[in-house]
Amino acid sequence: MTDRIKNIALIAASITALALGGSAIAAAASGGGSSSNNSTAPASRHDGRMRQRAGETLLTGDTAAQVRKAALAKVSGATIERVETDADGNAAYEAHMVKSDGTRVTVYVNKSFEVVSVESGP
Repeated sequence: MTDRIKNIALIAASITALALGGSAIAAAASGGGSSSNNSTAPASRHDGRMRQRAGETLLTGDTAAQVRKAALAKVSGATIERVETDADGNAAYEAHMVKSDGTRVTVYVNKSFEVVSVESGP
């Protein structure tokens, strides 16, 4: 009976090792997992949009709605990709947008939901 328990334990350990190895390979192939790059610059995604930076938080609820409203009033006809806090100190919030001609802009909005500036680029 002892040999049978050892064999079962060996099989279970082997299956676990294979599963962990497979998930590590899948994560590496898809670009998942942790990175040693501590850069605060946003990284481009495969679809050309920029990723959210680590020091910024996506906005939700009424705050998100107010920032969207202010940004769309300033850059009419644009599409908002995301609204978030601003880690660079330009304003309290920022809205990343794509204008109708395809150019990207970032609209900076203060805590009173007033647009303080618009910058070209992501």
